[in-house]
Amino acid sequence: MTATTTPVSRSITKSVLSREQSEGVGARVRRSIGRPELRNHDPFLMLDEFSVDKNGGFPDHPHRGFETVTYMLEGQFQHEDFAGHKGTIGPGDLQWMTAGRGIVHSEMPVKSQTRAHGLQLWINLPKEHKMCEPQYQELLDGQIPRATPQDGIVVKVIAGESHGVKSQVYTRTPTMYLDFKMDKNKSVTQIIPSTYTGFLYMLKGTAYIGEKEFEGKAHHTLTFSEDGATIVKIQTKDEDAHFVFIAGEPLKEPIVQHGPFVMNSSEEIYDTFVDYQNNKNGFERARNWRSTIA
Repeated sequence: MTATTTPVSRSITKSVLSREQSEGVGARVRRSIGRPELRNHDPFLMLDEFSVDKNGGFPDHPHRGFETVTYMLEGQFQHEDFAGHKGTIGPGDLQWMTAGRGIVHSEMPVKSQTRAHGLQLWINLPKEHKMCEPQYQELLDGQIPRATPQDGIVVKVIAGESHGVKSQVYTRTPTMYLDFKMDKNKSVTQIIPSTYTGFLYMLKGTAYIGEKEFEGKAHHTLTFSEDGATIVKIQTKDEDAHFVFIAGEPLKEPIVQHGPFVMNSSEEIYDTFVDYQNNKNGFERARNWRSTIA
């Protein structure tokens, strides 16, 4: 007889509290990835949990070289860009925006509400895709598939796969983005490719991760060990938990970031500033453009 061994879970290597800070106009964010303690977590550049009242927001600003993923938790956010793309996303809705070679846009809360609350993730693009044409993938809450591994556990599969349920989102940088809601006294195992880096961001409650049951509390980012293990064990005890599970294939390329521009070299950043200031190479439509929602 041969003994069967139980797969070992990834462990947690770091826990960082996301403290609230000001961003944009009248917006408060809890920065997860992108803090000094977690500058980047290849391929991820930033994760913000944002809370914006009706008088705040993120008026006209550019991007190049990466993707922004906006996932609403409550309230509604309007979006408008210089190509005429415009829309509103509400609770549970998703906007996956590939900025590529250049976008100028505005993101503002709907004025008839008290606040907008959600997550925005920045995913780096590999060198060959940094200058691709901009693209949007937008899904309403009801269009995002759910996995139910057992009663009391629901996983929204925003990107990637969980328990046999796959997302329709195309990821240029291989990525999994899962929204877990777990009742108390539950346990679940999530498969993760061996080469992926990843983390949990806790939104509410307490979860326990790995063999050592590392305790994760609200507003903390918990980074996974990079040991090739292909599962993450997560459990709850005496309270419910709500968190996102985000992981992806590291690009292992140089990262040079200057505000909303992320390229591979200082020269490319310089060229980006020249392009933006001169309305060329992807920024042609920025000339004299002003959003109507800001």
